Amino acid sequence: MEAPRFASLIDLGFGDCGKGLFTDALCRRWPVHTVVRFNGGAQAGHNVVLPDGRHHTFSQFGSGTFLPAVHTVLAREVVVHPTALLVEEAALQRVGVRDAAERLQIDARCRVTTPYHQAAGRLREWQRGQAAHGSCGVGVGETVRHALQRPEQVLRYGDLLRPALAMQKLVAIRDTLAAEFERYAFRCDEAQALEARVLADDQVGARWLAAAHAVALRVAPASPEAIAQRLGRGGTVLFEGAQGLLLDEWRGFHPHTTWSSVGPAAAQAVLDELGLAGDITQLGLLRSYLCRHGAGPLPTEDAALDTLPEPHNTSDGWQGRFRRGHPDAVLLRYAIDAAGALDGLLVSHMDALGRGAELRWCLSYELMNGPANRSVCVEQGGRVTRLVPSRDADLIHQAALTQLLFRARPSYDEQPVSSAEALLQRIEAITSRPVRFTSNGPTHRHVKARG
Repeated sequence: MEAPRFASLIDLGFGDCGKGLFTDALCRRWPVHTVVRFNGGAQAGHNVVLPDGRHHTFSQFGSGTFLPAVHTVLAREVVVHPTALLVEEAALQRVGVRDAAERLQIDARCRVTTPYHQAAGRLREWQRGQAAHGSCGVGVGETVRHALQRPEQVLRYGDLLRPALAMQKLVAIRDTLAAEFERYAFRCDEAQALEARVLADDQVGARWLAAAHAVALRVAPASPEAIAQRLGRGGTVLFEGAQGLLLDEWRGFHPHTTWSSVGPAAAQAVLDELGLAGDITQLGLLRSYLCRHGAGPLPTEDAALDTLPEPHNTSDGWQGRFRRGHPDAVLLRYAIDAAGALDGLLVSHMDALGRGAELRWCLSYELMNGPANRSVCVEQGGRVTRLVPSRDADLIHQAALTQLLFRARPSYDEQPVSSAEALLQRIEAITSRPVRFTSNGPTHRHVKARG
């Protein structure tokens, strides 16, 4: 595949489809000068492993940062966590990357996550109890929710160079969020009480702002014009998506979603908003099998697949248990329908087929406890073969899809997947899209072009 002018990597699953691996690999194959993070925030965890054993989980820096000529842009819709940037920069320095901050541009209009957003987001997830959405606990969703409800209080990255204004907004943010929890007692659990104390401490903001201000002095807020100038250079610009399309705020299975638009349109919107001409070559990412963290539907989940190694995914932390499932033709068709225009596919974790796991294709669903909601699915022979995305921003429709998936019992092909080639051919037949690259290991040397 020849190097495109612009390309994007769109995860077609619930995340963890290899965005870090493929970003690093394509930056080495193509003349990529800039990686653009266009959605999400510090909850991203994109792993890159080098052949010499060095490893980094990229959160806010682009996953091409191991290459000295590749820069990162955090575009307007990214939610920035300034103090987490400092932590990530220090981690990169420990693996030999000394100038990551010097190769970073952050749009001045990016919304900023504060300690108050992080604390409130965690408290809200605790409130949900058994109905938890699956938060990462970083505060990204809470930052977006608060910005929608109180736009006058939005703290933007450019505000960090105006400490008086930033402090005024911080006080307003804390007061607003603290008021939302004043009737709830979180004293039964020390972790919950700790987060509640953050909202009650007006000094937290002052200490945080001092550190965040220092970040903005080092990485100056960038104007749209400056970002457009960088992206307009010759060579390739690679858009690195965060999260997966099945978690998209409007196409994912509500409420187990991210507060972020994940698909191809979100990447294209960056160019359009900056006035840059050119279409993006849109590439969808898949795993050989499905996976997801924590709460939410996964119809083909199978504990027998837990033997498949996941060195960088654990069941610790806010997201909860890491779960594995068989390849699912119904969800794959849905992801393709929800994504729209895709120019090709990249498939990771092909080495799973050589690790003793028996993968089987789910062809359709049998629904338990009642008939199907015909407005959200297509049936053939009494079985669900296709899910229907909402045409507009219809969360009621997406919630109905979620309930359907919780009632779905997978119907599998009688024969297991016989080989890696058979899996790829099945993917191409289901999606009507060519597989451009595959990976059968953790480093860029394991990424191969197909065909």
